[in-house]
Amino acid sequence: MLFGILGETRAWHDDGAEVPLGGPARRALLALLLTHPGEAVSADRLADGVDPDGTLSAHALQSQVSRLRKALGPGAAIEQAGAGYRIVVPQEDVDACRFERLAQEGRAALRAGDAERAVTLLREALGLWRGPALAGLAESESARPAAVRLEERRLGALEDRIEAECLLGGQAGAVPELRELVGRHPLRERLAGLLIRALFAEGGPAAALVAYEETRRHLADELGTDPSPELTALYRELLSADAGPAPTAPPAQLTAFVGRAGEVAEVAGLLRVARLVTLTGPGGVGKTRLSVEVAGAAGTGAGADEVCFVELAPLRDGAGLPQALLSALGLRATGLSVGDSGQTPVDRLIAALSDRMLLLVLDNCEHVVDEIAALAARLLAACPRLRVLATSREPLGIIGESLWPVRPLDGDAAVRLFSERAGAVRPGFTADPEVVRRICAALDDLPLAIELAAARIRTLDADELAGRLDDRLGVAARGSRGSDERHRTLRSVVAWSWELLSAPEQRAARRFTVFAGGATAESAIRVCDTDGETLEALVDKSLLEFAGGRYRMLETIGAYGGERLDAAGERDAVRRAHARRFLELARTADPHLRRAEQLEWLPRLTVEHGNLLAALHWAVRSPDVRTGLELLAAASHYLWIRGISASVAPQAITLLDAMGATGSVPGEAEGEAIGGGTGEAAPWAGLGEEYVLCVLLAASGAAGRPVWQRHRAAAEQALAAAWSGARTGRYPVGLFLWMMRNAGEADARSAFALVSAQRDCPEPWARATARYVSGFGPLGEGDTALAEETFGAAAQGFRELGDRWGTALALDTLAGMAGGRGDHVRAVALTDEALALTEQLGALEDSADLLVNRADQRVGENPASARADYKEAAALARRAGSPTGLAAALRGLADMALLDGDPADAERLYEEALERADPHWVKSVGTRVRTLVGLGRIAEARGDRAAARTRYREAAEAALRTGADTPEALRLLGLPADVAERVVEAVSTR
Repeated sequence: MLFGILGETRAWHDDGAEVPLGGPARRALLALLLTHPGEAVSADRLADGVDPDGTLSAHALQSQVSRLRKALGPGAAIEQAGAGYRIVVPQEDVDACRFERLAQEGRAALRAGDAERAVTLLREALGLWRGPALAGLAESESARPAAVRLEERRLGALEDRIEAECLLGGQAGAVPELRELVGRHPLRERLAGLLIRALFAEGGPAAALVAYEETRRHLADELGTDPSPELTALYRELLSADAGPAPTAPPAQLTAFVGRAGEVAEVAGLLRVARLVTLTGPGGVGKTRLSVEVAGAAGTGAGADEVCFVELAPLRDGAGLPQALLSALGLRATGLSVGDSGQTPVDRLIAALSDRMLLLVLDNCEHVVDEIAALAARLLAACPRLRVLATSREPLGIIGESLWPVRPLDGDAAVRLFSERAGAVRPGFTADPEVVRRICAALDDLPLAIELAAARIRTLDADELAGRLDDRLGVAARGSRGSDERHRTLRSVVAWSWELLSAPEQRAARRFTVFAGGATAESAIRVCDTDGETLEALVDKSLLEFAGGRYRMLETIGAYGGERLDAAGERDAVRRAHARRFLELARTADPHLRRAEQLEWLPRLTVEHGNLLAALHWAVRSPDVRTGLELLAAASHYLWIRGISASVAPQAITLLDAMGATGSVPGEAEGEAIGGGTGEAAPWAGLGEEYVLCVLLAASGAAGRPVWQRHRAAAEQALAAAWSGARTGRYPVGLFLWMMRNAGEADARSAFALVSAQRDCPEPWARATARYVSGFGPLGEGDTALAEETFGAAAQGFRELGDRWGTALALDTLAGMAGGRGDHVRAVALTDEALALTEQLGALEDSADLLVNRADQRVGENPASARADYKEAAALARRAGSPTGLAAALRGLADMALLDGDPADAERLYEEALERADPHWVKSVGTRVRTLVGLGRIAEARGDRAAARTRYREAAEAALRTGADTPEALRLLGLPADVAERVVEAVSTR
């Protein structure tokens, strides 16, 4: 006979027929006996389980036992045992006992690393469950302990089974089940950990970090505890795994690599002894493909380097070179926090690469060779573990460069390449090897020319193709040629392939050349005025490539196509269509960047960054000032979040100069002009807000100060007009940037009034921004309660929108206030929440800042955790290329050294922090002040009072420059209470 209590209590004969047990009293009695088969159960417990009201007499219990014996028959014996009863059945006949045995064996198999056996055992164990344990009895005091124990073991078995399945590669499939389980058991940390790992495996760290944050919040709210060390370690693992966006990998190759295996090994060997190797040769000879293969070999195996591939062909000039490298490395030009850091993109590159073992592949250097040479020389000098592999038609010409001339393929390799590519377009292709060799010789054995010609085998046979090439090139067995002649040969092959295109294909191909970095099908169809079938035809004929959802054109073909575009007289019209297309994209994306969809839209705009810049360059050169203003405004939030606003400062300045030449700048009303104009600048009418954003972007560059001083008054008038009364502007990011840009000015009151006036604005992001800015008013007046309430309202506003950046900003401010009043537990919790959000955005520098802030809150109660946070912050800051972030982390480590009684090490770290902290950037003021105070304390401790007074005075002067004149305001700079009071005292005595 078999018995079941994992669900409704039931019994079955050996033939499967169910035993009629009778009413609920007998089922309850049997269930209680089966929770411990073979062991005595007291009569009192049995009576309570059968009748929780306590009215069952001993005689009535005996009567129920007798009826149960009769129902079970000889299949089970119920015996009297002392003051109770027991059922005598084999444990394997009870489903709960079988479940516990199988679950235990499954867990043992999991721990032994046998995930497959574990899954089999655990699935069998869990398959025994038909519902809740001891169904109908769980509320009985007698049954509750057994029911709770079985349900707990069921959850443990579920966790074991899911973990084993994940080990076998089933992470993604586990997510829905884990979400449901975590929803029912939000405080169960092992389930949360499994969900976090599954989410990470499915889609990366963003969702995983959110799941961690939700669990941390539940634990804090419900139990008042922090996550366990295991879950905290998992969190750190996620942060480490997502230490930032990965460097751009070499492009995936769709075809086999033919004929240069030996060269790959030789160039790789050369890179081991030379830190700069340049592959030289004419266009189409295979430099890029060779560099990709060398990079692939360098990035695999034990002790492999990181590899970053930078495609330079889309650059119009060398001005954008540092930003191109930052983008390829996955780094921002600035942190999310706004302010003029004084750091150039090159400074950030050096900081990011100074301690990093990385192979930097710079592809297609020839059109920016002078700028590349200067930058490569500087990076190699400052970053001893960096190596550079460049491809160029000419050497870079710097000391230490090793050259590797890339030659055409040898004869046999050329024949193999042609045959493989021809076989791809005509399966089963065969031809006389001599004919194929003649074709390749006519093409100077250049790989690109061979691939273009092989694509024609789809419609021509080899003999016909050879004849046409002889006619076209006039190159029958001339022997070897120089590189210039080979380049002419390639040009002729491109021209020949071009002439074989239909008229619609030629039109689409020449128009495609306006794209920088490729295009989606939708963009290509719109800008080229073509259709998908034509694009596919160009792919078939090797004029376009298609990979990763984007069409691309090789540089050599693009150069020829650009000439055809000029010859057709279409360049300006197509450029205009291209600019309007990407203006439309930027406008569509802009509102999404302030909402939960920002994680989806930021990557979409990042992929199109080259096209956005190309559109802006065209608008500036044309000049089409209106389109330029609209593009800058629509892309401003993206540029700011990406930290690359300074990269467009030169274009913004040029647009402002063009407007200034007319004597007026745009207002919001039709025909309105600001700044003394006569109204002749009617084309700018209605673009007042776009003008403001242009001014802000122009001011973000190194040469922006004079522009800012010249345009500030007119821009403020235009911004006020756009956001006055019932009017709501189009770009609320302008309000925030306006306040931050004015924060360092001597008189920022008008900007504060303008922005804070939007507290009740119907536009939700502007409203949240205004509330955030408004909080600094009561804070400066010492009303911390009102300030905290205002910052909290801002955080809630950003959170409701799903804007991670705004939420993190407000939470960080609230954390600073909590720490300032001594509530370090709340400060840490708020900082953790902000950290999860900045990690989702890939904001390394901001994450480093938050880690420093959290460490500052932990120093008193948990020095070990604080030290770990400072070290992690330093690592992130180095990876982000952030000298100011590194300065803050070093200051924290210096504080720890001072606490440990090591003033020498502390002084060394303070001095290093002081070197890196920018004295002119508000973001660095807290670091600088605390560092100077630390050095003052060290000097005071060794009796050098003059040096101590000097350091304290420097700290007070640094604080004074920010306008902070209350302890509360200074604490938001990261200063602890005692330091803030000392600085205020020093400032007040000046």
